[in-house]
Amino acid sequence: MSQFYWKAGSILGLTSIGLAAFGSHGLAKYVDQDQTKIRNWGMAAQFQLLNAVTLLVLSSIPPNVRRIHPAVMPCIVGGTLAFSGSIYLLTLKRDQFRFLGPVTPLGGLSMMAGWAFLLV
Repeated sequence: MSQFYWKAGSILGLTSIGLAAFGSHGLAKYVDQDQTKIRNWGMAAQFQLLNAVTLLVLSSIPPNVRRIHPAVMPCIVGGTLAFSGSIYLLTLKRDQFRFLGPVTPLGGLSMMAGWAFLLV
């Protein structure tokens, strides 16, 4: 199972770097220099990278030592995809992806739940 989360963390990390670079160097022309959209994109990339590193750290703990609630990593992966993914899509094509508006806070709650489960 931790092999899956190691790969998920690696993919999230890889794509966050690419998406952050696009946000810094190419996004402005697609969003008419809208600084709020550019900031939102950057925040989504930062959260994605932070959670990618978290998944890598958690999945590298040996199973015989790991005492992590089983909901931690699924909540972090799902929440990151929902939160950051919806922000990326809403930033680029708000009208087309308006229905994803409620997904962003649900993704944030899922990420928070993952972090909260670390306390259990």
